[in-house]
Amino acid sequence: MSKVAGVIFDWAGTTVDFGSFAPTSIFVEAFAQAYDFELSLKEARGPMGLGKWDHIRALGDTPAIAERWLAQFGRPMSDEDVDVIYRRFMPLQIAKVGEFADLIPGTLETVAWLRQQEIKIGSCSGYPREVMAELLPAAKARGFVPDSVVATGELSAGGRPGPWMALQNVLNLGIADVGHCLKVDDSAPGIHEGRSAGMWTVGLSLSGNESGMTLADFLAATEADKAFARRAASVNLAAAGAHYIIDTIAQLPEVVLDINARLARGERP
Repeated sequence: MSKVAGVIFDWAGTTVDFGSFAPTSIFVEAFAQAYDFELSLKEARGPMGLGKWDHIRALGDTPAIAERWLAQFGRPMSDEDVDVIYRRFMPLQIAKVGEFADLIPGTLETVAWLRQQEIKIGSCSGYPREVMAELLPAAKARGFVPDSVVATGELSAGGRPGPWMALQNVLNLGIADVGHCLKVDDSAPGIHEGRSAGMWTVGLSLSGNESGMTLADFLAATEADKAFARRAASVNLAAAGAHYIIDTIAQLPEVVLDINARLARGERP
């Protein structure tokens, strides 16, 4: 049938952890603990969506950060430095990810609606399996249990922005056509992932990394505030090729209905 068969969600900033604060705050803490190096929360957000080792490496290659690192240590950041920071990052993230497991408003309602439409629910994350092992039971306790979970580092081919985690979900879910799948993500690498997998892609502008709003900020924001944040947050998602950009997961059903109509007309992602 010409309709959506599967939706593959990201985790932080998409289904849990409004504003994607768990990984960003831990990056700041890991840099400080490992090397007494100051990293801002905004800087930590830059490469969000990548696997966490790759995220740290990308931070070290960011010109402004690389310049400060060189000034502080007299040498560029090496892969060995990345390893040291990553080893600090992992236990901190494992210990604290459960504190950021609250579901983004609309998640349960949207997932229930998708299941009513007989749409399968996949998921993948920049988190490695060790972190997901803590996050999954916390999300389950709040009512969210996807049909498939793929973590960074599990596939020999690699992670984002490549297509492999999204495609592994397709295999796990037994979906015959990637063109009938949606990848939903709050970060540019996650949108690249979906596009390279041949899927429809939906970017979330206000619940995740691109806006960095807390849930309290979002709930208190005026429409003018949201419009301003939406425009700023949509730039990277649009540049990555998102087919749709919405505020949060709560608006996803209307996107699914529109894609169903496009599929019925013979359109492809």
